Amino acid sequence: MKKHVTIILLLSILIIMSSAVLQPKKKVVFFGDSITQLGVDSGGYINRLGKMLESNGLKDNYELIGAGIGGNKVYDLYLRMDNDILAKNPDVVVIWVGVNDVWHKIWGTGTDADKFETFYKAIIKKLQERNIKIIVCTPAVIGEKTDYTNQFDGDLNKYSQIIRNLAAANNIPVCDFRKTFLEYNLINNTENKESKVLTTDKVHLTAKGNELAAATLYKFLVK
Repeated sequence: MKKHVTIILLLSILIIMSSAVLQPKKKVVFFGDSITQLGVDSGGYINRLGKMLESNGLKDNYELIGAGIGGNKVYDLYLRMDNDILAKNPDVVVIWVGVNDVWHKIWGTGTDADKFETFYKAIIKKLQERNIKIIVCTPAVIGEKTDYTNQFDGDLNKYSQIIRNLAAANNIPVCDFRKTFLEYNLINNTENKESKVLTTDKVHLTAKGNELAAATLYKFLVK
């Protein structure tokens, strides 16, 4: 009788173990601009995310894929969705876009707020039609001054709110980098510098910026 029970227990354990082994990795695609393109490099936020997952014993649970292209705006993301996102059959897509839509207004090639919302909404719709989970990120900074004198603060706040509103309407989690980066700078940028704290050039991330982005996104991935 004891031998019979032992065999059953062993079989149960083997079934559980085999189920864990056969569990496919969750494929996560990071969709964005040059910040995301650089994110896969050594020390980039996606690279750091992978190391965080590994250090917490979760390396085999996730496959992280970068799909960032420098200079991209929201309509660029929409136009390359089929080849760069849907063809990969992701489980989760992390969208981080908006900086170029605002920043490039200085050259007359930015994106008006209404068009930004329209394209962003279309991206969400297309992903949800495939039952792909989405995490949206607000654009962080174009300049790190904490006294609200960065040239594009107004538009960044406006476009970030558009993203928050779309997320609320579609029941999507928001990784609010706009808020997170400002809060960090309020504490750590005591000299009110426009860069060199979280960014190298007011936009692209320093080691600390990548670290903060990775740590913030990590909570959303493993939630």
